[in-house]
Amino acid sequence: MSKMSSLILKAGGVIIRDRKLLVTRSWNETFFIAPGGKLEEGETAKQALVRELKEELGITVAERDLKEFGTFSGRAASDETKTIQMKVFIVESWRGEPHPSHEIAEISWIDSSIPAGWNIGSIFEHDVLPRLKAQNLIN
Repeated sequence: MSKMSSLILKAGGVIIRDRKLLVTRSWNETFFIAPGGKLEEGETAKQALVRELKEELGITVAERDLKEFGTFSGRAASDETKTIQMKVFIVESWRGEPHPSHEIAEISWIDSSIPAGWNIGSIFEHDVLPRLKAQNLIN
């Protein structure tokens, strides 16, 4: 397998309420990640995130409400042979109440102290959560 074929391009959303970050867990997975997903052919990161937030959480977000937070790379939590490059955006506002939909088993609101026994996707555990805490956006 070539290096390029093992790169997965994703968009991730940082949704904060009451100084806590929304994380999701997909069916048959043991780790939590922030909502978002893979870019489809011809899609920008913002377009992918708007689509994924609707599919995963049933919320409506406008591209103008996505503020770029950074681009991060890390090993895929579900497959260590793959590298994820994720463009992460802060979701400044949305319509609707986030709830798990067809591909999401559960959602939770967490702060920077990860609950005991939880697995968090590496990009969020090592890059995003510490930066959110350092910027005083979450507890």
